[in-house]
Amino acid sequence: MGSFFSRLFGGLSSKDEGSKRSEPVPYEGFLICAAPQKNGDKWNLAGVIIKPGEDGEEDLEREFIRADTFTSRDEAVSFAMSKGEQIINEQGARLFADGGKTGRA
Repeated sequence: MGSFFSRLFGGLSSKDEGSKRSEPVPYEGFLICAAPQKNGDKWNLAGVIIKPGEDGEEDLEREFIRADTFTSRDEAVSFAMSKGEQIINEQGARLFADGGKTGRA
């Protein structure tokens, strides 16, 4: 019932709050967005790596979700950015080798 009134009067639910992406940050030709997910009173590490489309092509995205949990959203954002950099350093362009518009990293 509480979530009904939240939505009715414009409040953010935990799910809405947790699914918001941070502003994209460029790294090695890709973009990284942190997207921590609220889980009770903790935040799970999650984010998106974007390969910008070239010459009118669509952007490609790879989501990553890890088991790491944090007590604050800011801390989860910081670690998600670091994890995104680590994934790019390890996999680079291979992340997008299948050509799929979306997928998991």
